[in-house]
Parts: sequence; C-alpha cells; structure tokens
Amino acid sequence: MSRLKSEFEVTCPCCRSTLVVDGNLGRIVSCVEPERSDKPELDQAARILAAEDARREALFQQSVEAERGRDDALARRFEEALKQAKQEPVTRPTRDFDLD
Repeated sequence: MSRLKSEFEVTCPCCRSTLVVDGNLGRIVSCVEPERSDKPELDQAARILAAEDARREALFQQSVEAERGRDDALARRFEEALKQAKQEPVTRPTRDFDLD
C-alpha cells in the first residue's frame, strides 16, 4: 500500500506495534501488531483451559473456607461482647435534658 506524503511510520515503545500516522489528520491510519513469541498453540488449549479451571476451583474453595471461618469469628466476637456487656454496670444514659 502506498503512503501519502503526510503519513509517517512510528513504532510504539510499549507494545512494539508499527503505527502509520497521518500528520494532516493527526490520527493513526493503521496499526500492525508484532507477532507474539508466547502465543499458545492450539494443541495446548485443552491444557491451558484445565489449568484455568483448576485455578478457579482453588479460589472458590479458598473463599468457601474463608466464609466458614467468618461465622466462627463473628460468633466469638459476639460472645466476647456479651461477656463485656454483662460485666459493665447498668447505668442510665445521660440525656441533653438531664444536663440543664
């Protein structure tokens, strides 16, 4: 494809893509991404999907265990607060009206 005089080619410093920019328009006209070296092969797709499934399952099990432990922790905190409330003397709360 032939380029106009106002078009120039730039390489992106982040992703190494080749960008063609039109100076008159001030816009990118085309973008060509480089070939990835770590691109997975189709025969590895089943293994990659199985690994992701195992990772998801492990995260789910971890969240289930955290929720089980959360109930016990809340029950312990409630019991401690109840003990503390029983130990404190019962007093009448002061109201703004009582301060006058």
